[in-house]
Amino acid sequence: MNAPLHRELPPGLLDATAALAHTTAKWDGDIVKQITEYIAIPAKSPGFDKEWAQHGYIDTVMRNAAAWVEAQKVEGLTLEVVRLPGRTPVLFFEIAATRPASAQTVLMYGHLDKQPEFTGWRGDLGPWTPKYEDGKLYGRGSADDGYAVYASIAAVQALKAQKVAHPRIVGLIETCEESGSYDLLPYVDALRGRLGDVSLVICLDSGAGNYDQLWLTTSLRGMASGTLKVEILTEGVHSGDASGLVPSSFRIMRQVLDRLEDSKSGRLLPASFHCEVPAERVAQARATAKILGDEVYKRFPWAHYDCGGSTAFALPTTTDPLQALINRTWTPTLSVTGAEGFPALQDAGNVLRPYTAFKLSLRLPPLVDAGQAVQELKALLEDNAPYQAKVTFESNGGATGWNAPATAPWFEHALDHASQAHFGAPCGYIGQGGTIPLMNMLSTGFPKAQMMVCGVLGPKSNAHGPNEFLHVPYAKKLTAAVAEVIAQLP
Repeated sequence: MNAPLHRELPPGLLDATAALAHTTAKWDGDIVKQITEYIAIPAKSPGFDKEWAQHGYIDTVMRNAAAWVEAQKVEGLTLEVVRLPGRTPVLFFEIAATRPASAQTVLMYGHLDKQPEFTGWRGDLGPWTPKYEDGKLYGRGSADDGYAVYASIAAVQALKAQKVAHPRIVGLIETCEESGSYDLLPYVDALRGRLGDVSLVICLDSGAGNYDQLWLTTSLRGMASGTLKVEILTEGVHSGDASGLVPSSFRIMRQVLDRLEDSKSGRLLPASFHCEVPAERVAQARATAKILGDEVYKRFPWAHYDCGGSTAFALPTTTDPLQALINRTWTPTLSVTGAEGFPALQDAGNVLRPYTAFKLSLRLPPLVDAGQAVQELKALLEDNAPYQAKVTFESNGGATGWNAPATAPWFEHALDHASQAHFGAPCGYIGQGGTIPLMNMLSTGFPKAQMMVCGVLGPKSNAHGPNEFLHVPYAKKLTAAVAEVIAQLP
């Protein structure tokens, strides 16, 4: 009598050594090549490429990913590229359960759209010129997070290779995440009947405190963004003729922003933009601070200069590791990410400019409603403008943050087991300052699901900035760890 193709193994019986060997072979044999080709395609998110449909880059990376997934010939897998009119496409795949009578579903998530180029890349690097060096694959989108669909399938293949029974698995890979995922909710609604009873969400679009252990993301900040524009003239005029009489649009901009932020401390002034940090998150941050120490802030590329024979470095807002973790995960913060109305330095004559415009990015604590924050922000900035200048704030929308649900005992055990098996260290817990709009949607839609939000964005990986890289050795272990956790789903 032939043995069954799949056997029901007790939780944790996945052979970790074999699983890592399998995922390593997949990464070395094909996945690094796939991501290298992906980097070379400037598939910028629609918020940064209004002509994305005409350019076709997003369609190209979607087709390439779909073709690769289909070529893996994973047993029980079906795949579809779903396209709603006027929206960026999503890749939806489904892998049939091999556990008898299992009604559970694992949802795997990632995205294929990218941030724009940015400046400051190392001379031998570039956003669309991939380079593999010392285990790091450099290029835009490599770590954020073009690898996700490939790693997801490789994790399933590791289970299949050992004939470990698994629940039903679905994948949702979008192409609008870097623009706030405004296209995603219509797809979730359209696919809701096919998603099933989701018990575990695996989101490979987050960060890691170091490359020495598995890290679970416990919270994500929300975001409110938009363009603030101050207009005082209809055209530029001679600064010698007008200054002192015509107020500078830049000075008015400073006054308007002073309503929002204390420029000395960086603290946002509206009380409604703040929230109390849950005690559990403070305790986790305290434990993480002990693990990471001053690497919490030293990981960033601080400006430096010679100071009397020694090197002086720019300073963070705090050097206390615990406070640093709280600041970047639960504290509302304003960043100016773009500007308009300024000529280049070499073109700047003695002209009083007619307007100043700033792109604002406001990170919100996980428990603050983004919709309400956007409304309050608009009124705060526009009302009673100095000198009756024309002040407008055009919102790009907002995304409410996310605070992870309570960790079930099996999930905590599975995470720790996976981290010990592949890194030799316990799982770490860390909040992230970025925003993944889908997580709040999924927590609302599947309130009983456990959320494995993790990723490869560790120290100096620099998503959104220059020299972004994917730490390939870490990605291999993370892929195997994902297989471990799926295997232990009760």
